[in-house]
Amino acid sequence: MNRIYILLCIVALGVMVGGCGGPKLAVADDQMARGEYFDAAKTYRKIYNKLKPREQRKERAEVARKMADCHSRLGQDARAAAAYQNALRYGYPDSTILLNLAQSLHGQGSYAQAIEAYEQFIARYPDKAAEAERQLAGARKAAELRRNKTRHVVREATLFNSRRSDFSPMFNGPDQLYFTTTNEKVNGSGRSEITGMKRSDIWMAKKNEMGQWQRPEALEGELNTEWDEGICSFTPDGGMMYLTRALRAPGSNTGTEIWTSTRSDAQWSAPVKFEIIPDTVSSFGHPAVSPSGEWLYFSSDMPGHGGKDLWRINLRDRVGTLENLGDAINTSGDDVFPYLLTDSILYFASDGHPGLGGLDIFRATLSPSGGWLVENMGSPINSEGDDFGITFASPGREEGYFSSNRGDARGYDHLYSFLLPDLKITISGWVVDKDDEPVPGAVIRIVGRDGSNQKAVAKDDGSFSFPLQRGVSYVMLAGARGYLNAKQEFTSDAAEEDADYAIDFVLASVSKPNIVENIFYDFDRATLRPESKESLDELAQMLRDNPNITVEMASHTDRWGSDEYNAALSLRRAKSVVDYLISAGIPAARLQAQGYGKSKPKVVSKRIAKEYPQFPEGQVLDEAYILTLSEADQDAADQINRRTEFQVLSTDFQMY
Repeated sequence: MNRIYILLCIVALGVMVGGCGGPKLAVADDQMARGEYFDAAKTYRKIYNKLKPREQRKERAEVARKMADCHSRLGQDARAAAAYQNALRYGYPDSTILLNLAQSLHGQGSYAQAIEAYEQFIARYPDKAAEAERQLAGARKAAELRRNKTRHVVREATLFNSRRSDFSPMFNGPDQLYFTTTNEKVNGSGRSEITGMKRSDIWMAKKNEMGQWQRPEALEGELNTEWDEGICSFTPDGGMMYLTRALRAPGSNTGTEIWTSTRSDAQWSAPVKFEIIPDTVSSFGHPAVSPSGEWLYFSSDMPGHGGKDLWRINLRDRVGTLENLGDAINTSGDDVFPYLLTDSILYFASDGHPGLGGLDIFRATLSPSGGWLVENMGSPINSEGDDFGITFASPGREEGYFSSNRGDARGYDHLYSFLLPDLKITISGWVVDKDDEPVPGAVIRIVGRDGSNQKAVAKDDGSFSFPLQRGVSYVMLAGARGYLNAKQEFTSDAAEEDADYAIDFVLASVSKPNIVENIFYDFDRATLRPESKESLDELAQMLRDNPNITVEMASHTDRWGSDEYNAALSLRRAKSVVDYLISAGIPAARLQAQGYGKSKPKVVSKRIAKEYPQFPEGQVLDEAYILTLSEADQDAADQINRRTEFQVLSTDFQMY
């Protein structure tokens, strides 16, 4: 969390005096009291190493505790956890040290150990358990957030990053990205006693004519000085910058203020202090201008919920408009780095809301009733480290940059890009005829209940594909010259994940017979068996989808029995199908029953040859051919000949 303390650091005014005395400890305590955590940690380390483990256990425990606090404030959770454990090992008496250890373990992603430490603290100190229980809930939720990652793609923005800390990116228009950096080329030669790095400046990267990002450069003008400048935001017209600035003299306490700078051509003016309230004690930082330009959001340690809270003030009329963002946003921890995507969508960083560790980025949506709905952005945007300072390229697309110290043992921050890819939801398939032949040039239409209406023409192989939206119901219709229309309905899954649905259309020919699959009768009878219902219902729906056709329903038998018997049996079976269709609401005038017996043996089609490769495509399955086959193949041929078909007779029923 070193950024908070670099640019929004309030330090106790008194100097802590350690139990073992001595000038060196006093120096370290003075450094820590001024917020010079980097220098203080080094001094404490030297003192700790000189103390004798057996004879000076109490002194070692105290110095380890203070050293751990410095590392914690610098975002160095692994070092902090080790130092807290040393303090406990040497018997440090303060009850909060166990809670501090749990927080550091939480911050380095050691969730199981953190949970155990939180639970120990709660069991030992139930009267102080409220804060620990809140953070315990966060540690438990962290495993769930890490397990159920979002679809965001996160990458380190190596072009912008230096070997030091780079953080808090902010767009000023789509082609300019400003951010705070402590790289070795910033203004001034002195190093921060807080972090050990050079004091921060604001740099900017921009895109060239090809839309490619160029290497970042220092801002021209008088904005950057030898002091800390950073964490900026812009008015909607891009002409004024609000920034955080820390001016301090050696030996003084560290605080921050909000300043403004105006742009003239490519240069930024010397900053002017932005007065929020006449208060010389509180710190103000992390400014964020609302998209409307009406409000300035910021972070401050003014009395509120504890730690740092988010506030806002009206830029058009400051008097009486200062307000705390309330309980839904602010916690007893630090709530910092606000960013307004729209006037009703706020992003901010917090270590007070349940999260993966350190600072997490949260999205807060303003409801019509005026309340905020807060949700953790989840992994991979959030990590066990500090994640903060998010900015979006545009309100219409979830894409931009943020900063994080994940994976950096020194606690240095780096810029990361993020992108939520568009969901790839498609439906694809083939349009074929009843013989499994492709129908090139078939027209497929798809209409969604969301108002979408798409049309495509099948390729030569009969294939087609459409993009879809999730959670939408669709109706699809396929048709082609010389074929009947076919309709299908479906609803895409509402899950937020890529999906590819498969759906095929089998079009019935207008010019040749079409087999109706899965029509079954009892042996030697015309009674339809129950398992025929699904196919007959599909046939009835096809007739409803094509209301202007009349059809002949024909039944065929195998080669066994006399011609007269088979003709009569097949006619009765065809009439059974017609009767079923009439009961399903199809007008009798559109239907004609015909029994062909064994007079029209089937010609092997491409589809049949694929299913029965022993029969060559184009072969007539007449009795003479069947008698040349094996007994098993004779049974298969007889089965193929026993079939129900329909043939379109006319396509202008009741059209006149």
